[in-house]
Amino acid sequence: MFIKVALLVVFFGIMIGVGIYCRNHATDVNGFVLGGRNVGPWLTAFAYGTSYFSAVVFVGYAGQFGWKYGIAATWAGIGNALLGSLMAWAVLGRRTRIMTQHLDSATMPEFFGKRFGSESLKLLASAIIFIFLIPYTASLYNGLSRLFGMAFDIDYSICVIVMAILTGVYVIAGGYMATAINDFIQGIIMIVGIIAVIGAVLSSKGGFMAALEGLAQVSDPAVSEAPGVFASFFGPDPINLLGVVVLTSLGTWGLPQMVQKFYAIKSESAINKGMIISTIFAAIVAGGCYFLGGFGRLFSDQIDIAANGYDSVVPTMLSGLSDLLIGIVVILVLSASMSTLSSLVLASSSTLTLDFLKGHVIKDMDEKKQVWWMKILIVVFIGISVVLAIIQYKSSVTFIAQLMGVSWGALAGAFLAPFMYGLYWKKTTKAACWCSFLFSTIFMLANVVVKSSFPVLLQSPINAGAFCMIAGLIIVPVVSLFTAKPDKALVDDAFSCYDKKVLVAQRDALGDHHE
Repeated sequence: MFIKVALLVVFFGIMIGVGIYCRNHATDVNGFVLGGRNVGPWLTAFAYGTSYFSAVVFVGYAGQFGWKYGIAATWAGIGNALLGSLMAWAVLGRRTRIMTQHLDSATMPEFFGKRFGSESLKLLASAIIFIFLIPYTASLYNGLSRLFGMAFDIDYSICVIVMAILTGVYVIAGGYMATAINDFIQGIIMIVGIIAVIGAVLSSKGGFMAALEGLAQVSDPAVSEAPGVFASFFGPDPINLLGVVVLTSLGTWGLPQMVQKFYAIKSESAINKGMIISTIFAAIVAGGCYFLGGFGRLFSDQIDIAANGYDSVVPTMLSGLSDLLIGIVVILVLSASMSTLSSLVLASSSTLTLDFLKGHVIKDMDEKKQVWWMKILIVVFIGISVVLAIIQYKSSVTFIAQLMGVSWGALAGAFLAPFMYGLYWKKTTKAACWCSFLFSTIFMLANVVVKSSFPVLLQSPINAGAFCMIAGLIIVPVVSLFTAKPDKALVDDAFSCYDKKVLVAQRDALGDHHE
């Protein structure tokens, strides 16, 4: 117990210390929300990765999909690295950084408002983020309950409150720069932790080959009659596995707290480096989580899915580890949760302040007042998420849990296509954005309320979310072709940032002159 508590005290002490150290970077809106748009590749890449992967992935998704698909669940981690990190950086990173600076937008709704010349579009985007980020924020605490129950004899509510308060303190004190530095530290912990845990769990089953052989012996007639299916390349259900890969990978392209990382990056070379670092991070952390979860059925004699759910899979796999390793696991999951929590509350508070309160509710809002309101709203968002998490833990309220699964699909489905086309295609219209926003949010809410009316394949919130993202990529160009053309002057001004001439060193770009 002493080892576990000592690790926690050191961890929390470092987090708070970083927040205090970064307080000078958080005195104005640009500094508080974007770190002065001067954040290097390592910090940005780790901020992106740690915001991507939370306790939901380590405990919930790894356990659930590892159990369902066996070792093939690792495809979700590979998809997260290639599609969710590498491709997202390559397609969105540079253009996002250039156009958002040109339009002077610090949030995703502000980008929509200025890019399409629509105040109502900005307000709708802000409302969607407010509605769907809160349940997602509450979900971050879910994975902690079982791990803390396994490692410490203290009430879950106390763990949640302490974690929330400490996250709030460093975000309020140091803003984006504090979250970026802490994300880097937390990311290192996540990498070391996942490698150590995989090694320990596989060793307990005789090593990798012995564990794989054991998994090949596992059969579940309710899932598949094929022998050795849980140790196979594509697993027992490749179609639904593809839905998981799409939702968890393509989803990052439209999530405001993820895309906002590109707003803050420092330079061209930082984008290229950040893309590689972020991809390697995702391959290790996400690939490692799903790979670990794939061996869950080796512990089936200790796990009762019907009674305890999929969230019990990973904690059961870890329960036999040494005290030191369990302490590292607790810090790993805390790191994953706190980094994502800090990113979500910063995205939520900045959106509500800059896009909703400023100029609408409060007419006269100077820089100091904006930062002050953001700090107040961080406290409010963290408070609501804590209350929701405790209600869900202590009662049988399942609606909250359902809405958590829906939030990723609704946010990414609504924003992915309008944002990407807005960066690349001059003919994207305001009406197309409205259609994408409304289609995905209504579709995902209907998935909660009248799930039984949906086709079997789309009854899963994961498949429904993946469907919304792909549908948006079709809806936006089709609606754009049949609706009023955007204002030419507005579009030309937005895209003029790409044509601006800049002088760079020969090492960054080849000249077209001949010696």
